[in-house]
Amino acid sequence: MIKKYIKLAYLLPLAFAAVSCDDYLDEMPDNRAEVDTSEKIEKLLVSAYPENSYILCTELASDNVDDYSASNPEYERIHEELYNWKEVSEDDNESPKSVWSALYGAIANANQALQAINDLGNPESTLASRGEALLCRAYAHFLLVNMFSQAYSAQHSTSDLGIPFMTAPEIELNPKYERGTVAEVYELIDKDLQEGLPLINDAIYDVPKYHFNQKAAYTFAARFYLFYQKWDKAIEYASKALGSAPQELLRDVSYIASLPANGQVRPEAYNSSSLKCNFLLQTGYSALGLVFGPYYVCSRYNHGNMIANMETFNFAPWGSYDTSTYNYRRMYKLYPNIYAGTNLDKTLVMSSPYMFEYTDPVAGIGYYRTVYCPLTAEEALITRAEAYVMKEMYTEALADINTWTGNVLNTNYIDNNLTDEEIQTWAKNLPYHQFDAPSPKKHLNPDFMTIEEGSKQESFIHAVLYIRRQELLHKGMRFFDIKRWGIEIARRTVDGLNVVSVDDTLKVRDNRCAMQLPSDVIAAGMTPNPR
Repeated sequence: MIKKYIKLAYLLPLAFAAVSCDDYLDEMPDNRAEVDTSEKIEKLLVSAYPENSYILCTELASDNVDDYSASNPEYERIHEELYNWKEVSEDDNESPKSVWSALYGAIANANQALQAINDLGNPESTLASRGEALLCRAYAHFLLVNMFSQAYSAQHSTSDLGIPFMTAPEIELNPKYERGTVAEVYELIDKDLQEGLPLINDAIYDVPKYHFNQKAAYTFAARFYLFYQKWDKAIEYASKALGSAPQELLRDVSYIASLPANGQVRPEAYNSSSLKCNFLLQTGYSALGLVFGPYYVCSRYNHGNMIANMETFNFAPWGSYDTSTYNYRRMYKLYPNIYAGTNLDKTLVMSSPYMFEYTDPVAGIGYYRTVYCPLTAEEALITRAEAYVMKEMYTEALADINTWTGNVLNTNYIDNNLTDEEIQTWAKNLPYHQFDAPSPKKHLNPDFMTIEEGSKQESFIHAVLYIRRQELLHKGMRFFDIKRWGIEIARRTVDGLNVVSVDDTLKVRDNRCAMQLPSDVIAAGMTPNPR
């Protein structure tokens, strides 16, 4: 059933933002809990994961959403600004400012743990915690640099502005930091990964999936090296995450599909810690369960029937259906749910539960919350497939593609076993995307290689990107892929299956590909992103 939600107050978790400098100076610098045992370090690292999610920022900035016109009142200003690649003018739990603060807060706690480990003399009892702290620090910097900078580019290694890489706890009242370059940030993330990965030990965790366990760490490493264009390392770490039988780790989509498709039951099961596919689970102050759930929230800017019909779930390498019907859903065991009505056009994979944490039940105020899974077996599999394609190892890439299709496609209606020739024929016959004539195949303009249009490699890249887009829908990753592959996207107003107008375009290496730094950070003296 479609539910119109009653808006509850957004409350920022960053309570310290209202504290003045004088209040800080009233406290002695060392008036804090001492982190002087391995047990205390382990507890501190619970706070080395961000409490605010980047997903809404990057998902609304991607081509996974359309504008359902100004006559649709169901949106907030932050949704409009993120969708239109504008600087966000208000603070919110999911604004770039909150994400920036949460990620640097996680980094600060990771650095505090590393400092405590060093102060203890690096005893053997802290080795696993050292590995976790390094992975947490690397992960947070990775998200920051991919949100607030251009995609990694060897060609622009000396010019693209990075983000400050923090390697120690802050000890100054008003420190000044330089941004450096994207390439320098990637070098430091690489260093943290190489030191931290061998130290990860699942045995120290009561619930490993809420920490950087080995499979989560290897999957993040595979993602990082894919973005870093180090294909062999991406393959190596994805393979370590997946083991010898990756099909046994994938999500049981038939089970998820058997559950009620409401805003709670299916999303909660999707993110269950009991599922082998979910390598890392995180909670966040987030309205994702409302925005990408069966509610009117943000229905002006969302993933609707036209995108699903024309780009994300239809015209696939494994087949297509008449766009005037919803029959494309037959191809999938877990098909997207359609919610339609006045001012409502959402086609969704129910993957983010809506939760509410009351701080005052009588007043009805508190925080929006959700649980999400940023690292999965499915991502490791398609990361490896992409890296294989880059090395022109098509047999291996096809095997991974077919492992994925074998898990998600409904064999009652579609053949889930693709061949080399079928992928090439699909890509050859599919027209390139035009803003008023949508297609899954969009021109690729990466600066790390020259792609011959119509080639076998281009065909396989389009197939992998199609799978990535579908598998990672509502998870914020598509915007990063757009930047990596130099894909031009548009802001378009739609009505049903019709494009009413094309309102703006994000060109290759557009300055707006790098989200603007928070205004208070710029005011403090940090160089802003060019506009």
